[in-house]
Amino acid sequence: MEQPIRCGVDIAKLVFQIHGVNAKSGETSMVKKLARNEVLRYFANKPPMLIGIEACGGAHYWARELTKLGHTVKLMTLQYVAPYRRGGKNDANDAEAICEALARPNMRFVAVKSESQQAILVMHRIREQWVRELVSHY
Repeated sequence: MEQPIRCGVDIAKLVFQIHGVNAKSGETSMVKKLARNEVLRYFANKPPMLIGIEACGGAHYWARELTKLGHTVKLMTLQYVAPYRRGGKNDANDAEAICEALARPNMRFVAVKSESQQAILVMHRIREQWVRELVSHY
């Protein structure tokens, strides 16, 4: 079996769904369901590949960790991934849609944020919430 060159990862609380496509034929070569604590070990044993993840707060952490292992990670917003989903919304279909969207030449990606950038964003959001609460009391 050929090594996948493109991989979509749907992250969740407990179980991550992975969908990989091989280099030559574009056919599915990897469908896995991994527990959260198995993900890094699994990808550490794989050759470098392009990995797509839907952008969220936790996705930035996983992108940083997978990049340390030598993979190229691209984050995409849900609105750009949703049109590529086949069937109902579930983890396996989401991983497949992420993998498919990753192959599109005009796809827009989200920059991976560092820990300090995420910490600053949290402070700004907390401040915005305090301001909204203060204004709503008057």
